[in-house]
This record gives sequence, C-alpha cells and structure tokens, in this order.
Amino acid sequence: MSEQPSPHMPSVAVIGAGSWATAIVKILSEGPVRINWWMRSAEQTEYILEYSRNPKYLSDIDLDLNKVVPTHDIKDAISKSDFVILALPAAYVSEALQGLSSTDFQGKLIFSAIKGMIPGSDQLVTSYLQESFGVSTDQIGIIAGPCHSEEVAMERQSYLTISASTMPPAWKMAHLLNCRYIHTHVIENDVQGIEYSTVMKNIISLAVGITRGMNYGDNFQAVLVANAMQEIKRFLDATVPKENRDTNESAYLGDLLVTAYSQFSRNRIFGQMIGKGYTVKSAQLEMNMVAEGFFAVKSLMKMNESLGLDLPVCAFVHKILYEYSSPGREIRVLEARLH
Repeated sequence: MSEQPSPHMPSVAVIGAGSWATAIVKILSEGPVRINWWMRSAEQTEYILEYSRNPKYLSDIDLDLNKVVPTHDIKDAISKSDFVILALPAAYVSEALQGLSSTDFQGKLIFSAIKGMIPGSDQLVTSYLQESFGVSTDQIGIIAGPCHSEEVAMERQSYLTISASTMPPAWKMAHLLNCRYIHTHVIENDVQGIEYSTVMKNIISLAVGITRGMNYGDNFQAVLVANAMQEIKRFLDATVPKENRDTNESAYLGDLLVTAYSQFSRNRIFGQMIGKGYTVKSAQLEMNMVAEGFFAVKSLMKMNESLGLDLPVCAFVHKILYEYSSPGREIRVLEARLH
C-alpha cells in the first residue's frame, strides 16, 4: 500500500452484526477512523457499549469504543458516514435497508462485503443497490478475498481485494482496511466479476462439503475444485466478460480454495451435513448460521436457464438441495463429468 492518508478522519458505517461485520469493525479500528456500527438488536448494541464485545460473534475481540459507535438506527449510522460497508447475509439485505431511500445514499461510497445473492429477486447485492436505490456504479465497490473472520480475530495474516469502477474509491477503501495483519490489493472495474465469483465459490464449497460427508477424499476434492474453477471462468466470461481478467488471483481462486478447504467455512460444514444425511432444515437448525451458497445456487441456476452454460458442479448442488435428488444418485452423474 502506498496511498497517502486522508486529510481528515474518515467515517464508515458497517451494516451487520455477525462475525464478518465484527471482523471488519476490528480491521477498521486499527486505523484512524470513526465506525458507526449498525445492528438490528438494541440489546446487542447496549451489551457492546457496556462490555466492548459482541456477545454473539467473535466475542473474544475487544472493541475500541473510542472509535466504534454501536447503534440500531441505520439512517443515523449512514448519515454520519462517508463510506458504507454492507456485511450481513444477502438474505437479510432487503429487510435491513427497508425504510431507506435514494437520498440516504447520496454522496456515499458503498462497498459490499457480501458473498451472496438477494433471494427472490436473484440479484447481486450491487445490482440491487443500483435498481432499488438508484446508486450509481461510481459509488459502488466490493470487498472480497480469502479472509475468514475467525482468522481476523486471531490477527493471522490475511489478504483482501477491493474493486470499484474507478480507482480512487477502491484505493480509499483499500487504505482504510490495510493494517499490520491485513494486506489489501485493488482490481480496477471488476466489481460484478468478483461478486459472481464469490457467489459461486460458496456453491462449490457446498459441493465439497457434500462429497466430504459422503467420505470422498482429498484426491476427489482436488479434481472437483479444479473443475469448479473452470466453471467459474465460463460463467464470468459469459455474464461479465473482461479482458485480462486473471481468475488465478486471490479474489477468485484464493477465495475458492479457502472456502473449499477451511475448517471455518460454513458452506462446507453445511454441505458436509447434507452429505451425511441431514435434511436441509435440520442442517440449518444445527448450524444456526447462514450458508450463503444455499440461497445462491437457486438464484444462479435460475439465471442459467437462459444462459445454458455447462455448470455440472452447481447443478449437482441444486439437484440435491432443491430438486430433492439423492446425493448418491447425483454423485455418480458428477463423477462422469469431472476430468
């Protein structure tokens, strides 16, 4: 990072109260910044104000209340901020932003740290912001990369990629997130390419988990992930073509690998339960966390009805989760497609 510091202390609204939002708050608070942290629960807000910790997620993190201002007034959090970071499950975005209007986002730089699609409307989060609030592409960016919140809490070296349609907003956000254990990298003008890649890697992690639950090993997983990376590239080339996109960069391949292999991957854990014979409902109840890939695969495969792309790994997950086909039947189909 070589960006010059801002002449004034910037302010950031972080929208969300889960583990990833908490990790982002921790990262931001390493620098000179005011963080207006919105969460729906007034009780959670009051707890943090009293004890400087999130009672539900990453509760070992000590929060710096000289910089962090918890609130359950979303309008107030956004109005007092230069930047807005969305860091909650995609399924909750519409509800969280309900009651806001386009005027609330005027003059703000908005970054999505969400790796999912809006259920029902089958939109990327950035597309939802543009359509529902008239936010221009120049105001929107994305925060991505192989970065689990649990490792952020432990201050393990991690990397984040930031993208926006133009470089200045991306560099500003990269500067805010860069600290002694977070390295930031900027990719110009591939917001939706990276966004779709993050969506698909969660679906693929579900596939990895399912096969792991069925006692498939490392050899099979390596082939599955290699084929899945080709699947991501086919989808990106068809939907958001971009010259010189390198899908081997960490925002694409790196994020896929960590989600497919990490013990912290909730999509992999969810898939593993399905592979062991759990129903979707029972797996959701036991996890008590959102696996973004579950909702995303329905949206993505609906999109593919008109695209007609060859997406065997995504189709494998969709048939098991939404067409109620047995993993045993679908794995045989998938085995024949991999190479």
